[in-house]
Amino acid sequence: MSKIIKYDLFISVGIDVGADFSWMSIALPNQTFVGKPFKILHSDLNSLSLAVSKIKEAEEMYSLESRIFLESTGIYHYPLFCYLRDKGFLVSIINPIITKNSTNINIRKVHNDRFDSKKAALIGLKPDLKVSLIPSDLALDLRNLSREYYDLMDNRSAYVNKLQGELRMVFPQYLNIFSKITTNTALTLLEKYTSPDAFLSASKEEIINSIRSTAHFGINYAQKKYTSIIEAANAAKTFGYSVSSNFSRILLYIRFIRKYDEEISIILSNMHELVDANEDTDFVKQIHLIESIKGAGFLSALSLMAEIGYFSAFDSPKQLFAYFGLDPAVKQSGKFNGTKINMSKRGSRIARRVIHTIALISIGINRNGTANNPVLRDYYMLKCQSKPKMVALGAIMHKVCNIVFAILRDEKEFQIITPKEHQMNYLKAKCDIAA
Repeated sequence: MSKIIKYDLFISVGIDVGADFSWMSIALPNQTFVGKPFKILHSDLNSLSLAVSKIKEAEEMYSLESRIFLESTGIYHYPLFCYLRDKGFLVSIINPIITKNSTNINIRKVHNDRFDSKKAALIGLKPDLKVSLIPSDLALDLRNLSREYYDLMDNRSAYVNKLQGELRMVFPQYLNIFSKITTNTALTLLEKYTSPDAFLSASKEEIINSIRSTAHFGINYAQKKYTSIIEAANAAKTFGYSVSSNFSRILLYIRFIRKYDEEISIILSNMHELVDANEDTDFVKQIHLIESIKGAGFLSALSLMAEIGYFSAFDSPKQLFAYFGLDPAVKQSGKFNGTKINMSKRGSRIARRVIHTIALISIGINRNGTANNPVLRDYYMLKCQSKPKMVALGAIMHKVCNIVFAILRDEKEFQIITPKEHQMNYLKAKCDIAA
């Protein structure tokens, strides 16, 4: 997600951003520096004002406008970016990959904040420099919520794995009773009884009532589950080993899972509220367009669009591939051409995760035996004849990116079109242009 700065003469201000302070260097068009690097304290308004004064002094001295370049550093560059932008400066964000891969301006190997600010200033002078676009407040809000959602889900999954590990130690047969160990019934019973001995000492009526209070499938379902639980508890007496800390950890992990579920639910609710409140914006309309893809629900569409930010920054699907980190990492030197080529994975991790999920659903089969997306499934099966499955899935992910790019470019909902139909539409459009 970038744009190219057109070349003209200007003063380049490079800022290496840190958590509590930043270093600023000012470079002229001839690549010489004005003074020494200046330290900006984020908590000191006088320091911030002095930095602004130094930039304006350089502008007046050399009769040139300034352009400020900040390296993207997670969340720390946003306050400084907004502060300088509000002061009337043209401020741009540089992807850290660009600064790290730039040629060292010294023969000596140097890496410190002062030097990095100089390097950022020199990079800013390049006529073909691509800078990142700052997303709108709505996109930034949804991006923050989306990333927090996936972070909480990953942490929740870690505690689910820990819970399963403890149960394999003390109560292994319990894992096979319910479809998921995280169902409300399974967790409620473990919270109440926890150990095999507690289940065996409780009355049948008490356990059945507990099952019926959380799972509304009737008495027969509750009785079957009760029988399975008692059989599992008796089996655990033979195969299973435990100490008191095992059961303490089981209860601890359940509390964490419950808390994560609560916070995840709140984040999803906040996402829906933001989208509902901004239905008339182009950004939300683009989210709904992505939702039209088979396998892309509300969360997937929102997360993907939040990671994209400004779709207008992309001129071709290949740029979208690279931004998502789906482009191949080329390994070539002289006559050597690397054959083991993987995805670069240098882009958005969440976007790749969403694209991967949509690709898996697209090649999947419904309960009635039909494919979710017959065109993509046929393409996947054809690829599998000559390529490993993961390579074929990577090709499907590229197809999904093409679909995302096309529906956002054309502003039309997704429709499944066979290759033959697509070719006919292309030839018809070509003939119409020629006529």
